[in-house]
Amino acid sequence: MTWTERTVTRGGVRLTCRDWHSPSPDTPHPASATPVVLLHGLAGHAGEWDAAAAHLAPRHRVVAVDQRGHGASERLPADVSRAAYVADVLAVCEQLGLDRPVLVGQSLGGHTAMLTAAAHPDRVRGLVLVEAGAARADPDTPEQIGSWLDSWPLPFPSRAAAHAFLSGQGLNGEAWAAGLEQRQDGWYPRFERAVMVAAIAENGTRDWWPQWQAVRCPTLLVIGEKGIVPPAESIRMLDSAAPSTALTAASVPGSGHDVHLDRPAALHALLSEFLTSSPPSTLK
Repeated sequence: MTWTERTVTRGGVRLTCRDWHSPSPDTPHPASATPVVLLHGLAGHAGEWDAAAAHLAPRHRVVAVDQRGHGASERLPADVSRAAYVADVLAVCEQLGLDRPVLVGQSLGGHTAMLTAAAHPDRVRGLVLVEAGAARADPDTPEQIGSWLDSWPLPFPSRAAAHAFLSGQGLNGEAWAAGLEQRQDGWYPRFERAVMVAAIAENGTRDWWPQWQAVRCPTLLVIGEKGIVPPAESIRMLDSAAPSTALTAASVPGSGHDVHLDRPAALHALLSEFLTSSPPSTLK
């Protein structure tokens, strides 16, 4: 499978997407195939989902989005509110012809997916939240993110050096280093520190339980065994979901926060099962 770069523009903000498609016009996806939209987390990029997209693409049209402020999309958007990210998802679906997709999001991308499904139930068929929850974030999180980004020894002299540093931070060094760009004096992130800090700030101002309880589509919660979503939050999400929501949950052994990078095969199996076994009246 291959992907084609697509550009979506909303309110003057450019969004770049990887649109995975059938390798031949003679073997298109069937009209009944469920489209899938993949949303990365804070400081991430669409390429993190390449393995998952390649796994799903033979049966589904898959679009991975560089969200605003990230990757090849608009670097310095004026608006980084939660509402802006939700509106971007809707614009991607509308402009690329994705009819009621399943939204798959990790971390902040999962939060965006949840808010989209809650506010626009008629636009979303299903929801997969990977290491994402509804609780209020620690108000100190923006400062902690800023301090962490300040610790990066930029510019990295080589991608290998970036790989080594990021691996030492407990991350998947290969995937995170792939999100860097080369400039004349070295390798840099494809995002701005101030934008990352601002993008996470709203999550620390309140909780999002009303939005979670407004979700009505089939939903899969995926938690890493060593992730950052507290067990109590996951349990509350299971207990407080709307009765009409077909909700399942899975914990991935040995995985940290980046389940899609730490244990890709396990996540791919969960995604395939979810896409084939969810109630046909609501998902397909």
